[in-house]
Parts: sequence; structure tokens; C-alpha cells
Amino acid sequence: MSGFVEKPEPVEVPGLVHLHTGKVRDLYQNEAGDLVMVASDRISAYDWVLPTEIPDKGRVLTRLSLWWFDRLADLVPNHVLSDELPEGAPEDWAGRTLVCRSLRMLPVECVARGYLTGSGLAEYQQTRTVCGLALPEGLVDGSELPAPIFTPATKAAVGEHDENVSYEEVARQVGAETAAQLRQTTLAVYSRARDIARDRGIILADTKFEFGHETTAGSAGSEASGGEVRLVLGDEVLTPDSSRFWPADEWEPGRPQPSFDKQFVRDWLTSPASGWDRRSEQPPPLPQEVVDRTRAKYIEAYERLTGTSWQ
Repeated sequence: MSGFVEKPEPVEVPGLVHLHTGKVRDLYQNEAGDLVMVASDRISAYDWVLPTEIPDKGRVLTRLSLWWFDRLADLVPNHVLSDELPEGAPEDWAGRTLVCRSLRMLPVECVARGYLTGSGLAEYQQTRTVCGLALPEGLVDGSELPAPIFTPATKAAVGEHDENVSYEEVARQVGAETAAQLRQTTLAVYSRARDIARDRGIILADTKFEFGHETTAGSAGSEASGGEVRLVLGDEVLTPDSSRFWPADEWEPGRPQPSFDKQFVRDWLTSPASGWDRRSEQPPPLPQEVVDRTRAKYIEAYERLTGTSWQ
């Protein structure tokens, strides 16, 4: 069992067509053919979208993504056209809505790792590799890697696991030239973000990006007529949902690290206090304390990274 505890009904807005409800975002298309991406306050854990929302989470993700897009623009173009609220949209969409270019998204989660943890640690403990890349002996949970590595995964539907794959499999799916560009761009963006975060006392342990292709118009607006295909950074970027952020002054390899994300949610769900049986039940609602502490961690990540107050 997995997926949504209760899938929300899409909001109807004149001039917008609802396309998709994801774990966190709702996707619409406007009359110009652009995408309208609305970040909700939903939170997911263990392949479930939980019944309890985290106030302000959607705005944190949106505002932080915009902050990062500005700092990465010289490395890779992004999909954002505007953060203005579409006409007729509900007021509570304000601050969590982006109007974006429509891209041909590539079927790859582009993961960069600078530290060993999560699914990478689990694979390393079995094979001393991550996505087929050999790593040195003696690494533990939280170890810094000799150099950042590109460890791609396949995109999974809601309620299913992303599956780590080799670079060769990515090349088979998208072609050798695009695979090389994905790897190079992913590692360049990670390195830039890692250095920015480090200056603010935060370790960027790993993160994932999504990219798509955009064709710039040729004489007839198509690739065949001379249009140029370019790689564009899409979705969200470098948020606590897509990244592992650790406080640098508390980093200690050999144990799970404190983090600026939904770890409070995961810890509560797997504790005796929740009474949750992952094998046979939907997850229960979150207690107010867990909601408040999770919200505080998202906001702390925003404030420490951007150097600005949330309010």
C-alpha cells in the first residue's frame, strides 16, 4: 500500500486546465500553453502523501527555489517565466505559484552526492559501489566522498520508489550526448550550491534535479527547421524536499546527521507513539508538535541559506 491517504480534488480556475496532482505540486496549463505549478503544503514520507499538511511549506519551497534559480542562472537556464498569481486564481495560491515554460522532461532523476547516506549508503554497504561507481573502503554514514558523484535514478509514479540506475542506463535511455550533459550540469550545479551552503554553515549532502529540453524556434518553430534544443532546469531546486541539508557544526560521520527537512515526520511515523504498521495501514495524522517542529526546520533552512527573515 502507498500513495495518497486522500487525494485532493483539483481547484478549478477559469483559463487553466488541470494536468496532474503530484505528491507536493499541482500542475495546470494556461491558455498560452505555459505550465502553472502550485506548491501545496502536503508532505510525503515512506511513499505516502500524509493526511496532515505543514503550514507555509509550499511557500518555502517556492521562495527558496526562486532564490537558487537566480544563483544558478549562469550555469543552466531554468523554466520559470513568472511568479505572478494567474488571474482568477485563489488568493491562497499567492507565494506558491510559478508560471513555467513547457518542457519535454527527461525521464531521469539527476542526483548528485557529496556525502554518503540514504540509498547510496545502503548500496555501498553491500557492494562498495553507488550506481556502479566504485568507492573507497572504510566509508560510513555521513562520510564525505573524495569527490561529488552523479548517481541517477528513474522517475517513479506516486507511491513507488525511484530506482537507482547506472550512467550507462541513462545513456541508453536518453542518448550519450544528453547523458553526458546531464552529468556535467548536475555536478556543476551541485558544486556551486555546495559552496554557497557551506558559507552559510550548511552541508549539502545530496540533492536531485529534474531537467527538460526546450526547442528554441527555427524558421518554422521546430527542430527540423533549425531550432536549437537546450537543456533547462525544471521543477524545484535545492529545497529541503529535494535535498539533504545538515548543520555543518553538528556533522559527525558514523551516525545519522541532524537535518533541515522532514526527519521529525519520519522519526515519529516509525516510533511506537504513532502506532503505525507500514505493512498494512495508511499513516495516521501528525501531532501538532511534529507539524510545528517540521515547519520550523523548513523555515530555518530558508533563513540560514538566504540570510533573510521568513516574514
